[in-house]
Amino acid sequence: MRILRVEVGESDAGRLLKRFVRGAMGVSHRQLSALKARGGMRVNGEAARADRVLAAGDVVELLLEDEAGCAVAPEPGEVRIVYEDEDLYIVDKPAPLACQCSERQPTGTLENRLAWRFRAQGDFVFRPLNRLDRGTSGLMAAAKHAHACRLLQRQLHTPSFVREYLAVVEGRMTGEGAIDLPIAKAEGATVRRVVSPDGRRAVTHYAALEHANDRTLVRLRLETGRTHQIRVHLAHLGHPIAGDFLYGAELPELPGRFALHAARIALDQPISGARVERASALPDELRRLLQHR
Repeated sequence: MRILRVEVGESDAGRLLKRFVRGAMGVSHRQLSALKARGGMRVNGEAARADRVLAAGDVVELLLEDEAGCAVAPEPGEVRIVYEDEDLYIVDKPAPLACQCSERQPTGTLENRLAWRFRAQGDFVFRPLNRLDRGTSGLMAAAKHAHACRLLQRQLHTPSFVREYLAVVEGRMTGEGAIDLPIAKAEGATVRRVVSPDGRRAVTHYAALEHANDRTLVRLRLETGRTHQIRVHLAHLGHPIAGDFLYGAELPELPGRFALHAARIALDQPISGARVERASALPDELRRLLQHR
C-alpha cells in the first residue's frame, strides 16, 4: 500500500476534501470513489468524509490500495534496476528479450523477471510507460501503482518525458535534424509499418555522431511514439538499423537483436516533482560494429 501525505496550504483552506484530493493530489474520479468506499482518506490521522472542509495545516493522507494483477509466472533472471522509489522504477532491459507476457508467450519475458524481482510485495502489476521491442535494449520506466501511472502518463509526448536512443545504422549519415513523416501499418501486415501519407504523424530528431565501417552512430530523440518509429524512419531514409531483420538485413553477430539502444530517459517524479534522469551506455556488441576492421 502506498500512503500519500500532503499538508494543506493557505490557498486551499476552506476547500472540501474531495476537491482537494481531485485537484491538488491529482486523483481520478474512479480512484476517489474507491477511496470513499473503503474509508481510504484521512485528515490529521483520522478517517474523514469526502465533504470535510479543510483548514490550513491539515495533513491529508490517502491510502492507495492497488488492484490485483493478472497472474504472471515469476521467473528468476537478469533484472538491472537503475532507479527505484515508492512510485516508479527504471529498468535497463537486455536484448533480445520481450517486454510483456502474451497468450503466445506467457513466460520468458521481462515481465516474468520483474514479477520475481518484486515477488515479496504481493500481487505484481507491470505498468511500463515506454515499451521496447524484443530486439532493442535499454531503459524503460514503469509505475508501481495506478495513481503514479496516471500521473506519469500525462508526461508522455511532452518535453517532460525524454527518451533518447543510440543506433548504429548502415551507410554514412551526416548532420542533424528532424524526420517528420507519418507512419501506418503496411498493407496486409500484422507488424510491419511504413511511411505513408495515410499514417499518423511521427517525429524523430536525430544527430549523426561518428562513422566507421560504412556505418554511423546516431543519437535519436522521440517526439511521438509510433510503433517501430525509429526503425521505419531510418529505413525510409536509406539507413536501416544494423541487424534489423524486418526493415534491413539480419547480422549473425547480433543474434535476435539489432543495433538500437534506449540510452537515456528523463521524467518528473509523479509525486514530488523532482527530476529523475538515468543513462545507459551503448552495449559492447553494438560498439564493436563501429570498430575499424
